[in-house]
Amino acid sequence: MNNIEQNIWGFTEQGEAVLLYTMTNAQGAVVKLSNFGATIVSIEVPDRDGKKADVALGYDDFHSYYGDGPCMGKTVGRFANRIGNARFTLDGVEYHLTANCNGGHHIHGGGIAGFANKIWESRVETDRVVFSLFSPDGDQGYPGDLNAEVVYDWSDDNELEITYYAKSSAPTIVNLTNHSYFNLKGEDQPGAMDQLLQLNAKRYLRYDASCVCTGELIPIEGTPMDFSQPKALSREIDADYEPLRFGSGYDQSWAIEGYEKGKLSEAGILYDPESGRRLRILTTQPSIHIYAGNFMQGCPRSISGHEYGRRAGVAIECQAYPNSPNRPNFPCAVLRPGETYNEKIIFRFETDK
Repeated sequence: MNNIEQNIWGFTEQGEAVLLYTMTNAQGAVVKLSNFGATIVSIEVPDRDGKKADVALGYDDFHSYYGDGPCMGKTVGRFANRIGNARFTLDGVEYHLTANCNGGHHIHGGGIAGFANKIWESRVETDRVVFSLFSPDGDQGYPGDLNAEVVYDWSDDNELEITYYAKSSAPTIVNLTNHSYFNLKGEDQPGAMDQLLQLNAKRYLRYDASCVCTGELIPIEGTPMDFSQPKALSREIDADYEPLRFGSGYDQSWAIEGYEKGKLSEAGILYDPESGRRLRILTTQPSIHIYAGNFMQGCPRSISGHEYGRRAGVAIECQAYPNSPNRPNFPCAVLRPGETYNEKIIFRFETDK
């Protein structure tokens, strides 16, 4: 049973309260959340010896979250990742979205005006925190009034469960995810790329030079994209391989093996041999995107007061296939009136003790 504290972190220029929720489980492990972007601010979990550390990157000032490039810990939407040329066609109608990405593309729902930079309505329900947001028809070019909800549950077994719900008044597209960065050594420690990553994937999604998904799925075997066995992120991150050149390191999506709509499956494992901390990732979504923080330098000051450098953490984003509204061979990301969007991500923190 969680103990949940609610505090005011500050106020926006418009006088809106920015809230900070602290969820503490029976082990004393802590998750902090904010209604600014329905964001994970920090996650404090033990290592193999019981010593706790904050393993999720975050900022020390709520102002730093507004419009930050890394989208640190936030809920991104209406549609995570890139939509090519900032447009898509649904039921014969072409919709034009906000072009907020290099090359005239759309990313993470519209940047400054997207879900990640909104103050969400929030409430505590017994031992969970619920965030809700209304997105009107035409918001960033998307059709339909959309009501979205993000539910955070923190168990006594150090399992953070994130559940996404949405309903729309008209046919639209939805793809919600969390954009947390992890360093299982501790967010203030060097060597984040020494973490071992394993993915339940045999294929990755090919991107073009502007990092827009082409619709092709490429076998990982014999490539630096092969994480079928645990491998340090640093091992091949700078290899001379096209996707790594395009992204200046890992900034790629993988197709989760055995995906079935609505079925919870294991997407991957992140492990730090030094601390013994392990993060097991489960999801109902079809792909997992790994971004190694290749452009993190210069982002706002960390929650512990230091500066984050390049590759200070790895973002793990479970989501629909990027650019899927423009790729009919991809799993459908359309939400119609009367349907409920319902997806889940679980971050399960373990140790090798």
